[in-house]
Amino acid sequence: MSEAAEEQIGEIADLFAIEGEFLGAEEVETGLINSTWLASYEKEDGERIRFILQRINESVFGDPLVVMRNVECVTRHINWKVLRVKKDFGGHTLNLYPGRGGNSFVKGPGGGIWRCYNYIEGCRTYDVVENTRQAYQAGHAFGAFQDLVSDLSPEDIVEVIPDFHNTPRRHRRLLEAVEADLAGRVHEVQAELDLVAGMSAEMSLIAGMVENGKLPIRVTHNDTKINNVLFDVDSDEAMCVIDLDTVMPGVSLYDFGDLVRTATNPAAEDERDLSKVEMRMPIFEALVEGYLESARDVLTDEEVKLLPFSGKLIALELGMRFLTDYLNGDQYFKVKREGQNLDRARTQLKLAVEIGKAQEAMNNYVAKVAKTSS
Repeated sequence: MSEAAEEQIGEIADLFAIEGEFLGAEEVETGLINSTWLASYEKEDGERIRFILQRINESVFGDPLVVMRNVECVTRHINWKVLRVKKDFGGHTLNLYPGRGGNSFVKGPGGGIWRCYNYIEGCRTYDVVENTRQAYQAGHAFGAFQDLVSDLSPEDIVEVIPDFHNTPRRHRRLLEAVEADLAGRVHEVQAELDLVAGMSAEMSLIAGMVENGKLPIRVTHNDTKINNVLFDVDSDEAMCVIDLDTVMPGVSLYDFGDLVRTATNPAAEDERDLSKVEMRMPIFEALVEGYLESARDVLTDEEVKLLPFSGKLIALELGMRFLTDYLNGDQYFKVKREGQNLDRARTQLKLAVEIGKAQEAMNNYVAKVAKTSS
């Protein structure tokens, strides 16, 4: 980080009601949307403490203040429930630190909406699940999140990205991108478009059931990637679910589906060698066990039945999103190299195919676990 950039981060950090002297900050380069820094402070007694400073991406979230309202509502609700049950936060829940004016956010000197979170020490994240224990822990963490917000009314949360998981609409946007061909790339992606067309009949299943009242609308996380779970570095126990910007009214199946998408595939999200893309059945089984262990009591039978299909649907949906962004000239997802969004799209579409091949075995396993946990 340049000296000027660090000085600017120091000015922003000073706007928050944080005890101690600002020592410096380093940019956290993981994540595709927001800009994030890890800031260090030293208190009067010599203790050093760290915080997360984050600027909300206004090109993705058109109204950052609505995002902050949602985050405040959810963190307050979760902390209240955790405190009531455990009698102690344990440092394992997200907390917003207020600005010096009393709000949960500040306006930066150079513009933008900034916030400050506690930094949970002794934790790490994974981009790829390495074993079934991690998968179980991640499934349990997101299931626990669903359980914790199960009594929070969806009407109390604003939909910050309308139709975020509306798969049929994502498909229509892809077709619009093909028609417009803004970046002149359509000629490169015919194989991917053919794959999408072959799965088009399944795109409306969950959306149609929601419309017909067969699936409930809940408060959901909407970004259940494995790297949105903090794991204890020593025990590998899941400690906290993070990244709450896309918490919105939604369907639990989209959350579980995204977890399946990110956890069962050992390949990187932008993997170029598609032979590395697979659906690891043992990992899926561990996800199911962990998720149903913590969330079964709040899920309907229809939700449980569709858990296996949800992974295929979300892989397909995200594949379409990456492909749409590639055709539009990489306007939404950050890219570090030419063709990265196309590689991301190909990886997700291959994963959707692999999950489809394992669907029957996945259905049977969910039915078995659900029977024993009910």
